[in-house]
Amino acid sequence: MKLGFVSAILDGWTFEEMIDVAHDMGYTCVEVACWPAGKAERRYAGVSHIDVDNLTDEKAAYILNYCKQRGVEISSLAFYPNTMDEDLEKRAANIAHLKKVILASEKLGVGMVTTFVGRATHKTVEENLELFREIWPPIIAFAEEHHVKVAIENCPMWFDETNWPGGQNLFTSPAIWRKCFEIIPSPNFGINYDPSHFVWQQMDYIRPLYEFKDRIFHVHYKDIKLFPDKLAEVGVMAYPLQYMAPKLPGLGDVNWSKYVSALTDIGYEGYTCVEVEDRAFEGSKERILDSLRISKRYLDQFVI
Repeated sequence: MKLGFVSAILDGWTFEEMIDVAHDMGYTCVEVACWPAGKAERRYAGVSHIDVDNLTDEKAAYILNYCKQRGVEISSLAFYPNTMDEDLEKRAANIAHLKKVILASEKLGVGMVTTFVGRATHKTVEENLELFREIWPPIIAFAEEHHVKVAIENCPMWFDETNWPGGQNLFTSPAIWRKCFEIIPSPNFGINYDPSHFVWQQMDYIRPLYEFKDRIFHVHYKDIKLFPDKLAEVGVMAYPLQYMAPKLPGLGDVNWSKYVSALTDIGYEGYTCVEVEDRAFEGSKERILDSLRISKRYLDQFVI
């Protein structure tokens, strides 16, 4: 397994500065944020370390050469929008940009894009599966044509009142994964597996690794801390951020030794990336860098 981080946490750093951070800290890969230009609609979005709108052959060659010189690989190009947004204009724009990210992944020889399937927030799961059946087969067919794998993160995108009532990503559980894979059996369609989202949903985050081992294309390392006293006050029907908080690996409730052990059991030898969303480490650029140093130091005991 190769250990890296999601570049979105280094908002304000140039591509070169971001790669230098990875090199200097001993990370061997990065999942590179590739959002379109403009204002971000949520935290950790809107960051772009590679401009896919203007990626010429010369720029691609420069990026690959810089990475090679610094000994850092690109694990994936990352863009996490809502491609099933109820606002049809936003939906179309998100799909169009996702296709540009797929083309950039092909041009760079990365062959991987990490994203969400999205969700029509005010529709049922059943209605969203029908929407998925309409929207996503052409996207995956496009990815197949360009020899790119698409790995969907299992984050519900359900945090507070802005995501009520159903969140903004359908791909949240093994039960739904099975239905999505029945609709799209393509070998180019898989999972970007993040255990933290199962913790706050009170689900088993180890067992699905074994069932879906052939569908796991990419892995995230993010922790979640549950607050039992808060949960006792508001219950599971409350906004999730009322009773949980994202943390650095090792500072929450994920059992990382069991998690990485299961990854070795299934023979996973791909990319694994720290995703920093811990608000305790956002006060300054130095604190952000500390979050990556601490995460690397902790995970080095499991990932070599």
